Amino acid sequence: IVPLPARTSRPTVAEAGAWADVLVRRRLLHAAVPVPTGQWLIQNEANGPVYVLAGPADIVDLAAAVQLRIRSTRPDTQ
Repeated sequence: IVPLPARTSRPTVAEAGAWADVLVRRRLLHAAVPVPTGQWLIQNEANGPVYVLAGPADIVDLAAAVQLRIRSTRPDTQ
């Protein structure tokens, strides 16, 4: 796997929103909601606790961590 180049800018609210939408649509999160302070409220399952993420970068980091976990648990298909 070729590593991606480092980001040159901070994730935007729009980018975080897109990733949050993907995580919820794929049922990897139950909910992800931005709040006016710039923070995000996320919930893993319907009756689970609500977690507070500091901002868009945390949503993007969460999406990256989920992708890594999915890829590392998937059997090799080569």
